[in-house]
Amino acid sequence: MTVTDLRYYALSLVLPLALMAGVTFAAGELILSVPTGEAAVSDMLAAGRTGPWNAATDFGSSLSDTPYIVALTAISALAFRWAFGRWRESAFLVAAVWSQSLIFLATTAVIDRTRPDVPHLDPAPPTSSFPSGHTSAAVAFYCGLALVLSTRTRHPVLRVAVWVVSVGAALAVAFSRLYRGMHFVSDTVWGLLLGTVCVLVAARAILYRPAPATANHRRAMDDLLTP
Repeated sequence: MTVTDLRYYALSLVLPLALMAGVTFAAGELILSVPTGEAAVSDMLAAGRTGPWNAATDFGSSLSDTPYIVALTAISALAFRWAFGRWRESAFLVAAVWSQSLIFLATTAVIDRTRPDVPHLDPAPPTSSFPSGHTSAAVAFYCGLALVLSTRTRHPVLRVAVWVVSVGAALAVAFSRLYRGMHFVSDTVWGLLLGTVCVLVAARAILYRPAPATANHRRAMDDLLTP
């Protein structure tokens, strides 16, 4: 990797993600400092729980359990390398998933938001309620996967189907975490935003990075610009 590459990734990948981390910290501090009224939503969902919905959201939440996301990301990255004969798509997916994870972990180390005061249907991890790591990971993985697959699929119906399934999975995780008493509304909403930003930043920096100009191309441009 050259100095030019390092400068490019610092400006196109590291800097935007660092800014997103800062915005996430600020949002967490704001949420802690003002009354949001979100407890009423958690209370309403907890009061209306039923057996079928408990089972459905158990599955929905598991779609983004850490062991599954780690394993699926690794498998997908290897599959992309084998299918496309290059590492670009694999690097994009790994960057999207792990960047949201790093921002999530850094935020929860500073923002100590307690989880909703309702019965929790899942074991509560030691991290903060804000933001929802399950939700951000679901967006980063499933939507990152959809972005790669849809760009390689010519049939419009298949492209739409890929995105419907992927977005549906991310929304199912968000609702499941909310229903099961693990997060407030703002936690899941910010998780959706965090995952989306990480996918967009990684896509722009890696997946759609412009090809470097060749020596002949640079020489031709110099000839055109030289009086």
